[in-house]
Amino acid sequence: MLIKNNSKSNNMEIYLNNHANGTENDEYKRRLFSIMVVVFTGFIILIIRLFYLQIIEGEEYKRLSENNCIRLQSIDPPRGLIFDRGGYLLADNRPSFDVSIIVKDAKPVKQTVEKLSNYILTPKSELLTKINRQKGLSYYKPMVLKQDIGWDNLAVVEVHKFELPGIDIDVRSRRHYINKYTASHVIGYLGEINPELLKLELIKNGESSEYRSGDFIGKCGVEKSYENYLRGKRGGRQVEVDVTGRVVKVLKTIDAKPGHNIYMTIDYDLQRRAEELIADVVGSVVAMEISSGDVLAMASTPSFDQNIFVSGMTKEQWDDLTSNSFKPLQNRATQCQYPPASTYKIITALAGLEEKVIDEHSTVFCPGYYRFGNRPFRCWRKGGHGKVDTVTAIAQSCDVFFYHVGQKLGVDKIAHYAKACGLGAQTGIALENEVPGIVPTSDWKKKTYKIPWQKGETLSIAIGQGYDLVTPLQLAVVMTVIANDGVRYKPLIVRRVETVEGKTVYEGKPEIISKISINPKSLAIIKKGLWAVVDHGTGKGSKLPNIEMSGKTGTAQIITTTGREEKLPYKYRPHAWFVAYAPSSNPKIAISVLVEHGEHGASAAAPVAKELVKTYFSKNKLKSDQSYALKDDNIKIDEKSLD
Repeated sequence: MLIKNNSKSNNMEIYLNNHANGTENDEYKRRLFSIMVVVFTGFIILIIRLFYLQIIEGEEYKRLSENNCIRLQSIDPPRGLIFDRGGYLLADNRPSFDVSIIVKDAKPVKQTVEKLSNYILTPKSELLTKINRQKGLSYYKPMVLKQDIGWDNLAVVEVHKFELPGIDIDVRSRRHYINKYTASHVIGYLGEINPELLKLELIKNGESSEYRSGDFIGKCGVEKSYENYLRGKRGGRQVEVDVTGRVVKVLKTIDAKPGHNIYMTIDYDLQRRAEELIADVVGSVVAMEISSGDVLAMASTPSFDQNIFVSGMTKEQWDDLTSNSFKPLQNRATQCQYPPASTYKIITALAGLEEKVIDEHSTVFCPGYYRFGNRPFRCWRKGGHGKVDTVTAIAQSCDVFFYHVGQKLGVDKIAHYAKACGLGAQTGIALENEVPGIVPTSDWKKKTYKIPWQKGETLSIAIGQGYDLVTPLQLAVVMTVIANDGVRYKPLIVRRVETVEGKTVYEGKPEIISKISINPKSLAIIKKGLWAVVDHGTGKGSKLPNIEMSGKTGTAQIITTTGREEKLPYKYRPHAWFVAYAPSSNPKIAISVLVEHGEHGASAAAPVAKELVKTYFSKNKLKSDQSYALKDDNIKIDEKSLD
């Protein structure tokens, strides 16, 4: 019995042991399964991550990897040169040393910038501000921190190069204007591209954009108008760099293509002479070739040195330019408009003759005033001119004669001929911000001031006062129209554009804007009057002994005066005009001269035209045709003419 009990006990023990082992195995399996799930999940996550890195972000990380050892560096193209019409160099290029930073390589950035600021003598805050301004641009691309550092600073940076990771010196071609202040407004100047424009360029053209941080672009003048020709095509090189960003090997180079060269219509000698003649006044001179519309000279004073925009100007220099009351940055030939004064009588005379309101024999008695309603409109000559005909009225600039003509014509007919001659609209010259001037009409006043035109206002318009506004360039165009018998050319500022090999890629050909149908008799009368102005009229002080010149003086009042302008403050003194062409018989050159607050065209503006005509004829070895002597013994001229 005892043996049987022991057997049952052993069986129970074996059963319990087996049951315990089964439980342990199940627990082990559960743990193993959990581990396998974790491992599997980890593998899934790893595979997803690898897929993301290799497939989705593969190109980006490949680029980042290559940038750690291989980079593309831009090579700036040399900007095209600018010459005058005869090949005289006006704008050249010179080498410049610019400091750039690649932010990714310059870590720690603040410490690197601090060292650099000491070496190039530039405040750290200024350098950091430039970096912050460039946010959004690639940290693998160089950002220009300081331009044109000079030889001394260059040597210091090169000596401490190993202390300045990510800092590089770029040798760039920088604009250099040969003659300071000469033709500044026409040639224009360059300025660094601003971050906003750069971002727009990158958005528009992506990596194919020709512009990079620190690039210079045309800001005004020909530099801006012909930017696409001048800038050239960027090159590049593939280089291997070390961990600090220093180049250790050049792998491949694509040379930059230089910009095209520009040959302007400007004649350097004539331009310099024009600038010399108005150097001490505020004003403008425009000279045009009558047969083509070429602008031979366009001077505006005061002028400015374009080089300071390229080499970097101080705050004081910028303040001097922008706060100067004479506004030296404005091109007075195209961007400022003035009352035309008596030069507008050419238009009034043309309208009167063409509308048959007057003819060569029409006469008016001038007692010194013209009464309209209850108001007397004065003539510039207090005692009057007496009896004058059309030619004499032009020669003596008799206001009363033109009051009569204007009143018979009406403002709208005068405006028609003014617009036909090119007034009241941009001339189309390839210079930015040209103003159109104003040629008033009855509809214009109604739209502008919401009140009807008054007949008395036509009297002021007829003599170039009132709402009339013109630019010096527009009046030069008017003179070419008269000299060309009604043909109006578009003013040209560039003759041709050439590659560095000398191949012409653009040619500025004479372009006729319009041809006015004018009765030859009307033109003959006006030309006779303009000749008389210089021969023995209000502009006779500028008569040349061997060159016949035709012209018209003008005195544009700023405020109503009693004839004592010399006692007026400068800003209220009249502007002085003189427009002309020469020679009278076979015109070659048309000139417009404006002297702000010069008081009288005969004394302030006409002598400028006289000297410029002398320079032109001397340079071109031309002779005047003396057969154009239109003598008229009946013309009587006041010896003290001041208009």
